[in-house]
Amino acid sequence: MRCLRWGFPIALMLTISGCASLQDSSGPGSQSSTPGGSGGYFSPTAASASTQTGMLAETLTQPSSEAIESNDVWDRIRAGFTLPEGNAARVAKERQRYVGLEDFWITVSERASPYLFHIAEEIDTRGLPMEVALLPIVESAYKPTAYSHGRAAGLWQFIPSTGQHFGLDQNWWYDGRRDVLASTDAALTYLTYLHEFFDGDWLLAFAAYNAGQGTVARAIKRNEAAGKPTDYWSLSLPRETMQYVPRLLAARDIVLDPPAYGVALVPIDNEPAISVVELAHQFDLALAAELAGIDMEMLYALNPGYNRWASAPEGPHRLLLPLAQVDQFNQRAAEVPREQWMRWQRHLVSPGETLGEIAQRYRISVSALQEANNINGHIIRAGSDLLVPVSSRPTGTENIAGSTQSEQRFNHVVQPGESLWAISRRYGVSVDQLVSWNALSADNTLRVGEQLTVWSTESAPTSNLASNAVDTIQQVNYTVRQGDSLYRIAERFRVTIADLRRWNNLGSNNLLQPGQRLQLQVDVTAAQ
Repeated sequence: MRCLRWGFPIALMLTISGCASLQDSSGPGSQSSTPGGSGGYFSPTAASASTQTGMLAETLTQPSSEAIESNDVWDRIRAGFTLPEGNAARVAKERQRYVGLEDFWITVSERASPYLFHIAEEIDTRGLPMEVALLPIVESAYKPTAYSHGRAAGLWQFIPSTGQHFGLDQNWWYDGRRDVLASTDAALTYLTYLHEFFDGDWLLAFAAYNAGQGTVARAIKRNEAAGKPTDYWSLSLPRETMQYVPRLLAARDIVLDPPAYGVALVPIDNEPAISVVELAHQFDLALAAELAGIDMEMLYALNPGYNRWASAPEGPHRLLLPLAQVDQFNQRAAEVPREQWMRWQRHLVSPGETLGEIAQRYRISVSALQEANNINGHIIRAGSDLLVPVSSRPTGTENIAGSTQSEQRFNHVVQPGESLWAISRRYGVSVDQLVSWNALSADNTLRVGEQLTVWSTESAPTSNLASNAVDTIQQVNYTVRQGDSLYRIAERFRVTIADLRRWNNLGSNNLLQPGQRLQLQVDVTAAQ
């Protein structure tokens, strides 16, 4: 049996469904996903601790005593299914969307392989039905960097407000919605609450996870007033939610008997594959990868919550590492003095300079500068020194303007979906510079295969850590709402108006219409 620890397959052209929302899908400001786009439905060993660094490694986790005896975690999940059969016709209709999609199910298995054992353990510990382990298939196809047009992110597709409500930090450095450990804990906590709120009815709890508890509660009241049954199958809910629970049950049917539906699941060991290492301070991720003896791609694939080259100053300071690498990491880390876990650069404040200007120069946030220098306000004195956190390797997130390094010329070949903005971030230059070097205009449509000249002092062309390792540029299909403007949409997804026009062939005189569909290329490490 081929058992995977982790895998990094190329992305399939799939879309995702649903989102964890405290808001009501029928109410104003809804963040719920809608069919047809990215974010819509899928269409066709504990290690030794170091007192010097405050490290604590914990294996995720030893199998619970009641876990099914099997070498494959999928068997364990099958044995834990408890939800009742539902409306046969509605489930069958959703099941047809999955039947025969062998590549999809193999990709889901490979994506889930580092995390599925941990998720199954957490579900067992809380006494939840194992169907919960399939929810990320419906929500994100088990893609930690999944991002929807409703700004839902991660395996469990939390929107910003719901994520914050359940303690998932979202800042310049880190997005807890993409942190597999943190978001799994939040999702299971939320689902447990919804299960209790709806008097132990799991189908209503899942519906509310998608649409919001208020939407489901109002549908129940309407049926009560009309003398109708109030079970999930009898309720009139938003179209997405009407499909959401049947789709989960359809996934359950396929996992129960994959060959019957023309698919295969890649076996995954029913034992820990990763460990969590807790540090007591901010750390550079490139240094952590070096100490663990793994490449940056693997480090970020296991830790997709990090947006930048380091953990956030205020935490979390946590790493998921392959189980086999933890001892090596701890042994090497114990020899690293605390002051060497981050690289700092001194900046001499010039007359008239502001924190905002300095932050922009070094491509960090004002809050990061304030925290690093214990500054409460925005007042700084000319002649004073500021400590600026910078990466220990070129990442495109530190400012190299004014550096004494010599520039290098790169010939960049345009890839599908790339924009001037995305390329500029990768090389740590500005869009204006790209335009100037290549005799372009900001509204130029780039051709796949076209070569661009880029001058950069970066020793290697990269973006931030995330985009260097995993496909964090996500296509999002957005439906224009009443009152929307290009400026408002660009601000919402942190893209440029020029890119919006280019992606959608919009001229300067084009007016947006409610219901119009727009395509966006969104960097999930920049968007919230």
